[in-house]
Amino acid sequence: MQELAQIVNAYDIAIRQGKKTALATVVHVSGSSYRRPGARMLVTEEGMMTGAISGGCLEGDALRKAALAIAQAKNKLVIYDTTDEDDAKLGIQLGCNGIVSILFEPILEGAENNPIDALKSAISTREASLIFTIFSKDQLKQLGTFSVSTLPSFVRELIEEEIAVVSTSRKSLHRELEIEAAQNHCFIEFNEPTISLVIVGAGNDAIPLAKIASVIGWNISMVDGRLTHANTQRFPSINQIIVGKPQEIMDQFIIDDRTAFVLMTHNYNYDLSMLEHLQGKGFGYIGLLGPALKRDRMFEELEHKGIVFSSQEMEKIFGPTGLNLGAETAEEIALSICSEIMSFFNNTIAIQLREKLDPIHLS
Repeated sequence: MQELAQIVNAYDIAIRQGKKTALATVVHVSGSSYRRPGARMLVTEEGMMTGAISGGCLEGDALRKAALAIAQAKNKLVIYDTTDEDDAKLGIQLGCNGIVSILFEPILEGAENNPIDALKSAISTREASLIFTIFSKDQLKQLGTFSVSTLPSFVRELIEEEIAVVSTSRKSLHRELEIEAAQNHCFIEFNEPTISLVIVGAGNDAIPLAKIASVIGWNISMVDGRLTHANTQRFPSINQIIVGKPQEIMDQFIIDDRTAFVLMTHNYNYDLSMLEHLQGKGFGYIGLLGPALKRDRMFEELEHKGIVFSSQEMEKIFGPTGLNLGAETAEEIALSICSEIMSFFNNTIAIQLREKLDPIHLS
């Protein structure tokens, strides 16, 4: 979601400056590639790029293709094939042993469908969203990118069943469909809301955690009882800072199943109180900094008070928090915590990629 937000922001700036733009979207991958379908890049007529569609190997040629799409005011599908000697002659070395299809869409002022509107719709809510990209590998006509609200009704009727499947499985998929007697493809892209990280504690070890989470693009809040510690001077990258006791501040931020809490105040009673007030709140993840003995003690005390987490909630509580990376410094611990949160929300098992038998990105 961070990349979508950056693209939308860059587009708004370009519009204010009177610059023409084009959107490049990875719509299909066969084999392996650096980016998977749904990766996007905005290109201005002056060559400014926001986002990425590869590890850098495609961007140079994509810049030329985007400029051509802008000049022709026409959507264009380009297929890059590592097995194609002509691509090699052009200097396009994918290095990923894959075939990548990129749809280029000039963003035309006053056009009935603006692909940026679909991106804006996706980032405007904490709800999961769908983006539809319709393209053809054989036809010159490329329909382009749509949101649920802008998707043509006749297309929606053709993929009603697939929309339900994607919404239930929470996984993107491709569907072949015939439009005006021509074979087309529809990439139905499922987008999760940005992870919302609530750092409970404003100690020095929270600084690298906030920095790493900011680089990843998460929405970050901080909770602490000390105004001297929880402030923008120490934490400039945090979106929201709340100072107060847990029972006083719980209604000041939104909690949903994409919200992760990391309890790290080093104040046992404060962490215990925060854990108590999170019970039943529908959180997505709770990480407890410190040893397992501390974790067990906290749950024992809460149980004596009649506060018991359900089995479903317990599956979302990790104490000690973080992956086993051999971390020791505050920076390394922060990396292990962010890694665990990312792995948990992506529903993956953290392993070495060389041990993974199937492709890294399944298209």
